[in-house]
Amino acid sequence: MPLYDYRCRACAHEFEALIRPGSETPSCPSCKGEDLERLLSAPAGVTSPERNVALARAERKRWAPVHKGREHEEFQAALKEHEEHRMNAAQTKKHKDD
Repeated sequence: MPLYDYRCRACAHEFEALIRPGSETPSCPSCKGEDLERLLSAPAGVTSPERNVALARAERKRWAPVHKGREHEEFQAALKEHEEHRMNAAQTKKHKDD
């Protein structure tokens, strides 16, 4: 199944689409338009350094909110675990003093 690059003539949005043999032309994910221009795309594995940098930036931007959310969740879990440990230690000390 080939992967094609498209540009929507209505809104100028560029996107990639995986096309199955015999399937119809995709629609624009942005405006749902079907007036698309198929672009020339680089063969797999052959890209320019500029394209690699642009792809890496786009990927980092796409995953940034997910990473920040995960970091926050991990911090909150560690904080909760620390607080539980501190409370257990305080209770254990209190029982030893009694």
